[in-house]
Amino acid sequence: MKFKIGLGYDLHRLVPGRPLVVGGVNLPSEVGCLAHSDGDVLIHAIIDALLGAKGEGDIGQRFPDSDPAYAGRASLEFLASIMEEIKGAGFTVVNIDSLVLLEKPRLLPYIDSMKTNLYPLLGISPQNIGIKAKTGEGLGEIGAGRAIASWVVALLNSSG
Repeated sequence: MKFKIGLGYDLHRLVPGRPLVVGGVNLPSEVGCLAHSDGDVLIHAIIDALLGAKGEGDIGQRFPDSDPAYAGRASLEFLASIMEEIKGAGFTVVNIDSLVLLEKPRLLPYIDSMKTNLYPLLGISPQNIGIKAKTGEGLGEIGAGRAIASWVVALLNSSG
């Protein structure tokens, strides 16, 4: 077996009048991500981690914000496309571990729903998807409620 590890990161400003989507779940919030797509930082970081494990670029190179075709699109669609490439290259996802940094709302009540959205696309059981939520403890842009970020590590394997 051949194992490959990738690291992903994403950050978005939070602004009024936009939906807040994390892990494909619409969260109750007065602010959402300023983004070309739905701005789902968790999925964007997952995609970056998957591409990194393959030794490739990032989500911005695959789905550029300069392309109107991606405007307002659900990040779950982007993940489905990337997973087709992952599988086509002979890789499978072993596990994903993630951290989402957001002051509010608290994410714990939504983590199971996020896993439900992610595991069919990733091709792994929900037990192999780690999602941890942290606040900014009132510090910086995240702590002030003006930003959201996510870090993800992905482990892939290939029998080739």
